[in-house]
Amino acid sequence: MRRFVDISVALTAGIRSDPPGHEPQIEYLDHEATAPDVLSFFPGATRADLPDGEGWAIERVRLTTHNGTHLDAPYHYASTMDGGARAITIDEVPLEWCLQPGVKLDFRHLPDGHVVTAAEVEAELDRIGHTLSPLEIVVVNTAAGARYGEDDYVSTGCGMGREATLYLLERGVRLTGTDAWSWDAPFVHTARRYAAEGDPSIIWEGHRVGRDIGYCHIEKLHNLESLPATGFQISCFPVKIHAASAGWTRAVAIFDEPDA
Repeated sequence: MRRFVDISVALTAGIRSDPPGHEPQIEYLDHEATAPDVLSFFPGATRADLPDGEGWAIERVRLTTHNGTHLDAPYHYASTMDGGARAITIDEVPLEWCLQPGVKLDFRHLPDGHVVTAAEVEAELDRIGHTLSPLEIVVVNTAAGARYGEDDYVSTGCGMGREATLYLLERGVRLTGTDAWSWDAPFVHTARRYAAEGDPSIIWEGHRVGRDIGYCHIEKLHNLESLPATGFQISCFPVKIHAASAGWTRAVAIFDEPDA
């Protein structure tokens, strides 16, 4: 028997899911509002010809490919990957990357803005007793997951630094994920570090690893605290948008359990 656990957020307007100016907008048109639209396709028809006088329910959505739970393609991070090759877009991401055994790293205890190191990844893998295998999907449970939709969501949680990301990719991982707004530490914290240190290498350092080794990650995952460290698969096929930097995904954790 299979059990499915939704690890995606609902695409919702009117909440703090993204920085100001980047939030999705959704216009809901109900059966009452759209009846004239339906009738326009059938000259001579009247509202009495429609069951209960109703049209169809539709929604008009204005968003970016990075709203909601989405999969970033290497093209999002830079124009090149793998040391100089053309970065692939979301419609070119290998499908085998998107359905693999999952591994959860629990970093909820780390402070907001903390940049996770390779040593911290290794210590967490030791704690859960797991050795990484190629193509496993590694997801990171941060403090941000519980704050989705709240005013502090975008600034909450730790981020994955360059060396932590490389640690995963050098072991064959090609798809990662986080329940935070970004794979990197929240920008507000990185901006403070940059102002104090003047080091440009810290800007988007986890993402930029894709220039060296092409990889994807999922952002705005949800409900990761309900998952064990291992023992499940993740399905996260992206919407196929031509030449795009990302695609929305209904990410799901799948458990194979014995019949009762």
